[in-house]
Amino acid sequence: MSLLTVTHLKKIYTTRLGGNSVEALRDVSFSVEQGEFVAIMGESGSGKTTLLNILASLDKPTSGTVMLEGRDFSKIKENDVAAFRRDNMGFVFQDFNLLDTFTLEDNIYLPLVLAGKSYREMNERLKPIAIELGITDILKKYPYEVSGGQKQRAAVARALIANPKIIFADEPTGNLDSKATDELLRLFASINRKGQTILMVTHSFKAASTANRVLFIKDGEVYHQLYRGDNTNEQMYQRITDTMTMLQSGGDSR
Repeated sequence: MSLLTVTHLKKIYTTRLGGNSVEALRDVSFSVEQGEFVAIMGESGSGKTTLLNILASLDKPTSGTVMLEGRDFSKIKENDVAAFRRDNMGFVFQDFNLLDTFTLEDNIYLPLVLAGKSYREMNERLKPIAIELGITDILKKYPYEVSGGQKQRAAVARALIANPKIIFADEPTGNLDSKATDELLRLFASINRKGQTILMVTHSFKAASTANRVLFIKDGEVYHQLYRGDNTNEQMYQRITDTMTMLQSGGDSR
């Protein structure tokens, strides 16, 4: 059974004043297996951000279903959604979403604090993650005292600490320089090799080229997908470039 299953997802937004409708998602279906690293790409307005919000249970579809380990999101009670998200999902955002009044350590602990975990358990969980991500020596610092790359590594630690079934990453390299981007992508590849499932929305060809599979969204539908196979990152980059060129020119690569 797939970890995440998306079936005939549709999302229509209606404007407040006159009922004009915008079809953000038309008919999206795909699945993600346990341990996969999947990237989602598409031009601005293609529906990928709307899709991510629905997958993260931050928005509801007009129709269609999303299931995580066989559990239908639409069947989760409104009062239980936040706890379901906290217990099953990790999030990494473009703008880090760290609280400036908290140290990095306290930012990372936040999901476990909300889950009522003890300080001892939180500390035991953080130690190996901090070592792997190379942030042990900056945990007592505040977000404004560290670089963008260090902020993002702290955000990754926060996503990992609750042992999520899946990590959703929204343009995670968008605010990073090239060195920090390379470091983050190496970290993603490393944690994925250890079995962590990752689904990443990105504009970056470089970021997408590190994934095992790339889904391309166009006009609210999954238009095409690429599997890594034996391709190197450089070969994936070229295939992604070719596919995006096809998307922008209106051709059909299916």
